[in-house]
Amino acid sequence: MDATVARDRLLAERERTLRRLSELTGDYQGFVEASRDTNADDEHDPEGATIAFERSQVGALVRETHDRLREVDAALARLDAATYGVCERCGRPIPAERLEVRPAARTCVACSGRSPRR
Repeated sequence: MDATVARDRLLAERERTLRRLSELTGDYQGFVEASRDTNADDEHDPEGATIAFERSQVGALVRETHDRLREVDAALARLDAATYGVCERCGRPIPAERLEVRPAARTCVACSGRSPRR
């Protein structure tokens, strides 16, 4: 894959991830504020999910999105180091089709299914 195309894809993915992180962070802050402003966060609330549960769910999504941002940044660093598109396990090229679907992929398809080295 051409380095310019790869960089454009990664930067677009980074921008999408940052937007998602901003949205989720706003949602999370809303749950935090709601739990401060109300006493309705009772685990026995017959209405369903509690504010704590919702806050926990959004918190997990925030962590996942932070992880995604780190993956994209690592891929950009590999691009700068001229190691982007090379499998970190076997050293073979990662097929362009895989990089189109997973631009931050670190491994080829064959190595992605293997357990980590010890």
